Amino acid sequence: MRYSRRDVLGWGVKAGAALGAASVAPSIVLAESRRPQVTSGVMSGDMLSDRTMLWSRSDRPARMLVEVADNPAFRGVRQVRGPEVLPSSGLIGKLDVAGLGDTETLHYRVRFAALDDPHALSEPVKGRLRLPPSEARDVRFVWSGDTVGQGWGIDESRGGMTIYDTMRRQRPDFFIHSGDTVYADGPLEERVALANGDTWHNLVTPAKRKVAETLDEFRGQHTYNFLDANLRHFNAEVPMLAQWDDHETTNNWYPGEWLEDERYTEKNVALLAARARQAFLEHTPLRQLPTSPERIHRRFAYGPSLEVFMLDMRTYRGANSRNRQTERSAQTAFLGEDQFAWLRRSLKESTATWKIIAADMPIGLVVSDGDAYEAIANGEAGGALGRELEIARLLRAIRDDNVKNVVWLTADVHYTAAHHYSPERASFQEFTPFWEFVSGPLHAGTFGPGELDTTFGPEVVFQKAPPKGESNLPPSRGYQFFGQIDLDGDSEALTVSLMDAAGNTLHRQQLTPETA
Repeated sequence: MRYSRRDVLGWGVKAGAALGAASVAPSIVLAESRRPQVTSGVMSGDMLSDRTMLWSRSDRPARMLVEVADNPAFRGVRQVRGPEVLPSSGLIGKLDVAGLGDTETLHYRVRFAALDDPHALSEPVKGRLRLPPSEARDVRFVWSGDTVGQGWGIDESRGGMTIYDTMRRQRPDFFIHSGDTVYADGPLEERVALANGDTWHNLVTPAKRKVAETLDEFRGQHTYNFLDANLRHFNAEVPMLAQWDDHETTNNWYPGEWLEDERYTEKNVALLAARARQAFLEHTPLRQLPTSPERIHRRFAYGPSLEVFMLDMRTYRGANSRNRQTERSAQTAFLGEDQFAWLRRSLKESTATWKIIAADMPIGLVVSDGDAYEAIANGEAGGALGRELEIARLLRAIRDDNVKNVVWLTADVHYTAAHHYSPERASFQEFTPFWEFVSGPLHAGTFGPGELDTTFGPEVVFQKAPPKGESNLPPSRGYQFFGQIDLDGDSEALTVSLMDAAGNTLHRQQLTPETA
């Protein structure tokens, strides 16, 4: 059984204090033992022009305290009193810091004060982020998905989840996590034999030894990922826009499902999803609205030239089916009526040059679920059927509303690709051409490539996947991917780069904005 220093940190074990008890004055030992510890680093996200969400986690009930400044020396620091962190919220503190004005780069420090002794303070942990600009400037962001999947956890002998450090070194303004932030249905083994005769050594915690069913087990899926130093360092420097997909709960789930998986004692997916959603919302810097605290879809303008629309393709879908219904209904829903109306209205209202739709599943790739279908496409040539009806309606609305410069970003399928959609190649033709870029996984098994459905006329411009006949390749094989987008502040040209875990650019596509 392999435990590291990070296990000790993550589980709040204070063995170190006991080791020195014999040689240190009792009063000092008591004071040290009462100091909270920051267990999972800091995070920021859901940033607006004058505010941002800040996040951290304590090892015990405490008060979150935050200091913010516009300089790394913290001159003129502003102190903000955060919430009490309690077991009922996973000992997590989330704080919506407003009133940041014209601050370009925000520096912040988080510490926790013991509830029974406000003088017993944790060591501060620092973070920083760039807030959205008010005027045009160059912008860079990255996206990907799928973390700790298919049995590939943190192998510290291989440096851990090194792709996060590669992305950090690109110095992006923000990161879109496109879903499968954890694999709550993917227990880890301590050792995994590799095809070359080597061994993958997983760091394993109690929560990662079984599928998650209780709220604490779902929480444990998230806290496991924070044991990785690369991820903590990345989170401290790059704000996150997070969305969820299926593995935060269980593979290919849909509302109303009952499980037949013998690993689960709880078969009610609605109950599992409710617990998973709470853990996801707790462990991401997602701003929860008082009127819709469980809502995951939202939008963010990042300067005058770029706006991101974060979708939720899991909560409102109908059951996975053969996906060949001829009329729209609750069974063919994927975004659902309310989210569809919000997205159409938001795209139409947006004044940004580029509209980025962050989708947790691809449009044209066939993703099966046994004899049913998990994603939008159904693998059948011809007109739109099943869930394709909703996407056809959306693409038609984008055309009819004269919304320009829409780019789709996604992950989910565990390889990277650039797809161009055009009505001249399509069965359904009532839309304007657009690009969809696929990336991932961040740290999971690699698969693919997938089959493309021709309904919306996709064309593979580039793809990289494992060699034919190989699947579930470990991160050590090098088939881990992220995407990077660079916006030129002067020309507003958008450059999309598909990159690997070493930082190599595999494909580059430059897009020129279309004017009205």
